[in-house]
Amino acid sequence: MAPHSRIILVRHAQAEHNVTFDWSIPDAPLTPLGKTQATALAPLIPQLQREVDLIATSPLTRTVQTTLRAFAPAITRLGGPGKIALLPQAQEVNAVPCDTGRSRSQLEHDPDFAGLDLEPLVEGWNSKSGFWAADEGVVAERAAWVRRWLRSPEEGTIVLVAHGDILRRIVAGPGGVSGGPGWKNAEVRVYRFDSRYVEGEECYLDEKGVVAAAGGWDVTSTEAQVLATEGGAEMEGKL
Repeated sequence: MAPHSRIILVRHAQAEHNVTFDWSIPDAPLTPLGKTQATALAPLIPQLQREVDLIATSPLTRTVQTTLRAFAPAITRLGGPGKIALLPQAQEVNAVPCDTGRSRSQLEHDPDFAGLDLEPLVEGWNSKSGFWAADEGVVAERAAWVRRWLRSPEEGTIVLVAHGDILRRIVAGPGGVSGGPGWKNAEVRVYRFDSRYVEGEECYLDEKGVVAAAGGWDVTSTEAQVLATEGGAEMEGKL
C-alpha cells in the first residue's frame, strides 16, 4: 500500500464526439486539435515527465492517443509503450458508441495500440454490462476499484489518463460526486490519498491542485445529455 503516493489524473485531449455531440462515433478518437493539445501538454510538465513511476490509461482510443503524446518523454524513459498499464476499469461511463472500447482482436491491428500490453482487456471489458455497466451504483464501485488499484503499487508518482465522467467518480468524496467545474481537455490534476480514508475500501483522494491544461473545456457525454434536456441551456451558462 502506498498512502503517500502522488496520483496524477489527466483527462484526454479533445475527441471527435466532444465537438459534434455525436455519441454514435465508435470509440471516438482525438480530433487534429486534440492531437495538438496532447502533444503540447508534454513540455508543460517536464518535472512530471522525469518523476512519474507508472503510467496507466483507459484503453479507449482517445485516452491511449493522449497518453502516447502527452507522456512521450516519460514513456521512453520507462522503457516504451509496453510499460503502459491499460486499465479498462477507467473506461468512460456511458453505454454509447463513443464511450465503448473495441475488442482486443480489433486493437491488435490498430497502429495506435502497437507495443501495448493488451492482456488486461479481459473478455467483456467493453460490454457495458455487469461490472462494466453504465448504472450509477456500478460505476461508483468501479471508481472505488480504480482508487484501490492506484493505492496498490509501491510509493511513487502514478499517472492515470481517463475521461471526464469517470474521473468525477474517481475523485468523489464521502459526500458523493462533486458538482464543481468539469475537467478541461488535457487537464492535469494532482491528488494524494486522504489520510482519513486511505486504509478503507473507498480510499478517497484529496486534490492538491491543477498542474496544467493544454486544452479548453469540451463536454463529456453525460454533460451533453444534460444540455440536451429541458433546462440544459441554463446549465451551459454556468459551466
